[in-house]
Amino acid sequence: MPLRVVFMGTPDFAVPTLRAVAAAGHPIVAVYTQPPRPAGRRGLETVPSPVQREAERLGVEVRTPASLKGETEQAAFAALAADVAVVVAYGLLLPRAVLDAPRFGCFNGHASILPRWRGAAPIQRAIMAGDGETAMAIMKMEAGLDTGPVALEERVAIPSDMTAGDLHDQLKDVGARLMVDALARLEAGTLTLHPQPEDGVLYAKKIDKAETRVDWTRSAHEAHNTVRGLAPSPGAWFELDVGGRPERLKLLRTEVAEGTGRPGEVLDDRFTIACGVGALRVLDLQRAGGRPMGAAEFLRGTKLERGNIIR
Repeated sequence: MPLRVVFMGTPDFAVPTLRAVAAAGHPIVAVYTQPPRPAGRRGLETVPSPVQREAERLGVEVRTPASLKGETEQAAFAALAADVAVVVAYGLLLPRAVLDAPRFGCFNGHASILPRWRGAAPIQRAIMAGDGETAMAIMKMEAGLDTGPVALEERVAIPSDMTAGDLHDQLKDVGARLMVDALARLEAGTLTLHPQPEDGVLYAKKIDKAETRVDWTRSAHEAHNTVRGLAPSPGAWFELDVGGRPERLKLLRTEVAEGTGRPGEVLDDRFTIACGVGALRVLDLQRAGGRPMGAAEFLRGTKLERGNIIR
């Protein structure tokens, strides 16, 4: 018989899995997502999450508690009598009472090769570290942070020019397919779980604003990986003197280039910037409040002086 599913997710990354679970014929008895957030310049409007919008399109009940720690919320969750909870980037901790409520427990779609990059930002951290591959994993949740046994895993290569946005879009579709496979095996009684290795644990902490400014004293490869790992959002940035005033520019794509100089030095008219070791060439960027553009387009309206130092 199809499984009674509670779906728990918030961002765009979780939407393909919600769609796939519904399309597979499993009744979704409720969707949990984070509450609508203030939006607009003044924050006077609230915007529902991508998962909430999709759930409403599917005609599924939506619940948006700020926390699941209270007994009332936990009782309401248990009353759904779910067979399984499917969790993808929900953003709230699940207390033990919630983890234990579904008949088969809670299964999480996590974007890393566990136990490497447990935590909040596995896609960004994998790229920033220069990893050559990552994975989408389906894991049965425990009280610890991403410590549960793994049911399914599919590895994905990370080419040297891939950004976090590129990898995000690839993994969200892999995750949707894997979760449907996991539910089919769970329904058939053939899903097997494998404990995570004890070695190789790394935590993918949230991206801090202090990390987003480009550090030109690092090697070109390190700076390139930082740009890739933060693109398109929140974005690595630097300041450039444009028209006599500093302007913040967000880097979207770069490549490692030949060249030496003082860290941050403009080396040529192709937007090549010296790093601590090697150099980085800017390919795509975005001005504050503007649209993404290629470096050539930007340079048609802004002259870079060789020898200048970018901060």
